[in-house]
Amino acid sequence: MRDQAETLRLKMQQSISMGKSIAIVSGKGGVGKSNFTTNFSNMLAAYGKKVIIVDMDIGMGNIHILLGKSSRNSLKDYLQGDVSLPEVIFEGPNGLHYISGGTGLAGLLEWSNLMFTRLLTAFENLQKNYDYILFDMGAGATNWSLDLLVAVDDIIVVSTTEPTSVTDAYSMMKYIHYKDREKNFYLLCNRVLTSEEGTDTLNRLKQTMSRFLSKDVKILGSLPEDKLVYQAVKKQVPFSILYPNAPITKTLREITYRFIEGNMEEVIVPNQKNKFISKLRSMFSKGSD
Repeated sequence: MRDQAETLRLKMQQSISMGKSIAIVSGKGGVGKSNFTTNFSNMLAAYGKKVIIVDMDIGMGNIHILLGKSSRNSLKDYLQGDVSLPEVIFEGPNGLHYISGGTGLAGLLEWSNLMFTRLLTAFENLQKNYDYILFDMGAGATNWSLDLLVAVDDIIVVSTTEPTSVTDAYSMMKYIHYKDREKNFYLLCNRVLTSEEGTDTLNRLKQTMSRFLSKDVKILGSLPEDKLVYQAVKKQVPFSILYPNAPITKTLREITYRFIEGNMEEVIVPNQKNKFISKLRSMFSKGSD
């Protein structure tokens, strides 16, 4: 891993770009999306990347719980103008940072133009200070969360082998694809009983996207069903930290390395326009007209 990390650092020194925005989604709940987010982020950080997780499940977030941390302030507090951006950024393992979505939702968050402005300001600042911004999206879909999905650079879709999970994952990608046909999709199959089962599920999803939408998607890989994940969640420590030599951790390490390498191969244009923020600003301005 040390040799791999050194290779990636050398590649990073040869290119300069804005931090990459990545949304992690699932078609349905209960697939282990947030758990994947915390461990994937930890692996990115272990490879020397500056990473921040933004828990977008506002009022019902659990990222800080999975990291075994407490958060005085949340994204909701920032959006409402109660605190500044630095006051909602907290540190996790390996230098990983996170912004909690908050818990104990008392009522729905009623969005205002000021909140959207603060959100855009926050994201713009995060892009200047981090290599990767990972948005852990909540269950369900709202107009503004779908706008965020259309705006981000990449989307990682987490599914299981269950037919309902696969169908919902396809529906999610189909909706976003029609909004932005250039969107990068990555597929991750979680909680597989055998590697063959995971490979078959991912290939079927990939072939379906190609056949019906003429869209090529990238396969990240599969993570096995493992009781160590359950034990790690109970102890509120990412399994990739608690069990560094477990097969599931080694598999995730390989997946993370392939993901970073794939990003390195992208063509980077110096001083390129910040497409993420530009798209968000355009969408939110239309919504407020």
